[in-house]
Amino acid sequence: MTQTSAALRARAEVDLAALRGNVRALRSRVGPGTALMGVVKSDAYGHGMVPVARAALEAGATWLGTATPQEALALRAAGITSRVMCWLWTPGDPWREGIEADLDMSVSGMWALREVVAAAREAHRPARIQLKADTGLGRNGCQPADWPALVAAALAAQDAGEVTVTGLWSHFACADEPGHPSIAAQLDVFHEMLAYAEKQGVEPEVRHIANSPATLTVAESHFDLVRTGIAMYGISPSPELGTPQDFGLRPVMTLSASVALVKQVPGGHGVSYGHHYLTDRETTLGLIPLGYADGIPRHASGRGPVLVGGAWRRVAGRVAMDQFVVDLSGDTVEPGTTAVLFGPGDHGEPTVEDWAEAADTIAYEIVTRIGARVPRVHLGERPEAGPAEDHQPG
Repeated sequence: MTQTSAALRARAEVDLAALRGNVRALRSRVGPGTALMGVVKSDAYGHGMVPVARAALEAGATWLGTATPQEALALRAAGITSRVMCWLWTPGDPWREGIEADLDMSVSGMWALREVVAAAREAHRPARIQLKADTGLGRNGCQPADWPALVAAALAAQDAGEVTVTGLWSHFACADEPGHPSIAAQLDVFHEMLAYAEKQGVEPEVRHIANSPATLTVAESHFDLVRTGIAMYGISPSPELGTPQDFGLRPVMTLSASVALVKQVPGGHGVSYGHHYLTDRETTLGLIPLGYADGIPRHASGRGPVLVGGAWRRVAGRVAMDQFVVDLSGDTVEPGTTAVLFGPGDHGEPTVEDWAEAADTIAYEIVTRIGARVPRVHLGERPEAGPAEDHQPG
């Protein structure tokens, strides 16, 4: 399949002008002494990592964040020279390559410190590391009881010229739930762990704990750096916090497909696997060439909304691997008509939040699961040279 024909079948349009506007809106919520990290893990939440990273830097982000080292190294391979932090390391990962690529690498435990020190010795240069504190999320990060040993070992490695401790950081568990008591509790623990590390001699360049929801609603969590992920893509971290419009954000992705077939069927006709949908009258059916192999959630069978022919339709029956059906209620729609699954909502189309509700999940999952078979079409992309090189590693 050529890119041209694939784009006719289905496409995920990524509005980079909207993304730049979102970065500027997020930057306006933090003080002048607080930097912004654009989180581009998981192929920039499904939006296309390299074009999104460049656009975020153009709009004022000075850091980029990834989960895996492979993602971070791909940014370097694309010529992006900004500060890049990578936080999800496993034993045997490419620590030396990370050092040579000037990555800031997260360390949560002694095993990781040992591996990064060994890699630094091989590379004959110090590694930039950030110590992660588990302040209550219970996921990655160093427990408070183990913090003194990790801090002492990191300082010893720094004195030996093997590492430079560039940051101290943590992550919230419930920042997307306004007023949740864990937010204040984690901030208290973070302050305590920061104070301990700094008293021992750590002089971090950045201290950070704020994710998207905390950036939007917990000003006291901003410290030196905020990490904006989902909000950068114009999606609210939680309906309880507000809509994207409430925060001056605009959804960046529009997912659409061409109607592949329209046909008339009698009443009582079964639709898709299992015949969980039966037509209640003579009607027209439209075939949409996207399925769960493209990231359309099967849990949205019978509920997922689609704008076709100027009206909202619902997935009729089960979502299959490559396709699903909508009941057009007898309307005449030509094959090739655009079916919009979600977008900003400007033209009455569903939003990603509508799909999240239909699939009983969160909007993060809807955009990140859109598969590689769906081409990303980046609108408003600027020439590669220049802005990505404006933020040199410090």
